[in-house]
Amino acid sequence: MRRIALPAALFLLGTATAAYAHPKLVSASPAPNATVAKAARVELRFSERLMPKFSGADLMMTGHGGTSHAPMKVAAGAGVADDGRTLVVTPKAPLGAGRYSVAWHVVSTDTHRVAGSFAFAVK
Repeated sequence: MRRIALPAALFLLGTATAAYAHPKLVSASPAPNATVAKAARVELRFSERLMPKFSGADLMMTGHGGTSHAPMKVAAGAGVADDGRTLVVTPKAPLGAGRYSVAWHVVSTDTHRVAGSFAFAVK
């Protein structure tokens, strides 16, 4: 009986930890703090499948020509790609030269909301 109980307990402990993990940002394109030649969209890849209904992002322009200014919202749509792990932010027009920030929020199947932000520049 003890031989069965220990492996069963270890299995439950391992699955419980995985079940309560939160989605983590694995990569982004453009990458945080990167300077790119052009950007037609922003892609954020997460460690877990996202719930599209509760996941999104705001894209803001924060500077232009070497100067900072109050954040200005960029008209863009956000949605989860077919892979279920990538949040795609697509501006209505290609991004011009300037500094941008992305403020994102996602929910995975664990139902916990996770949020973050990062900046990048277009030259």
